[in-house]
Amino acid sequence: MTITHEHSACILALDTCTESCSAALQYQGQIYAELADAPREHSQRLLPMVDSVLKQAGISLDKVAAIAYGRGPGSFTGIRICTSMTQGLALGIDLPVIGISTLAAMAQMAISEHQAEQVLCAIDARMGEVYWGQFVAVDGIATLVGKEVVSAPANVQLQLDTEAPIVACGTGFDAYPDLLALGKGILALDAVKYPDARAMLILAETGIKAGLTTSVDELEPVYLRDTVTWKKLPGRE
Repeated sequence: MTITHEHSACILALDTCTESCSAALQYQGQIYAELADAPREHSQRLLPMVDSVLKQAGISLDKVAAIAYGRGPGSFTGIRICTSMTQGLALGIDLPVIGISTLAAMAQMAISEHQAEQVLCAIDARMGEVYWGQFVAVDGIATLVGKEVVSAPANVQLQLDTEAPIVACGTGFDAYPDLLALGKGILALDAVKYPDARAMLILAETGIKAGLTTSVDELEPVYLRDTVTWKKLPGRE
């Protein structure tokens, strides 16, 4: 699959926040990507994926303008891996970073690849809850409606137009199929179960143009649950 959009900055995108692990590189109008469904192997798989996309493009990391990282929500361990890997890559050459929501990445894939206009994304959060968010396409970009939330499935409340088609993405709908009954026009999109680093690129480019990059010391994982905090690498304050 190819995501088409205006390319400019050289951006590396990484995601390990769910069962899926992916890396993608935007360079000179081309996208190079690696994707694997590899639960519990993210820490071993991600750096080889990064090496692969850089080699496919024929460039080194110092040619990259920014790193987009999956900031969550998702697996606590997966989010930690993604943030620490991003930190390790960015620190050496002082690259700016930008966090991309895993829910937004799924919504963007539905918009870019499947022409969705309204998207409800839900990730199984275990413990009887889902991480969920609602998005609409604005000039082809997944735009959040309201806030991203963790809640019991029964507390998911639609703010979308329930009279129009709504595309459902994510593992939350497999775990809690009753979510599909929230609106009469909700249709599960089995092709988009997990975030994909390719879809993060257009979101990152939009964020970069809006000035939303930060230094690596300011990267901000999003767990939605308050019981987990991010610990930086030793020696970083």
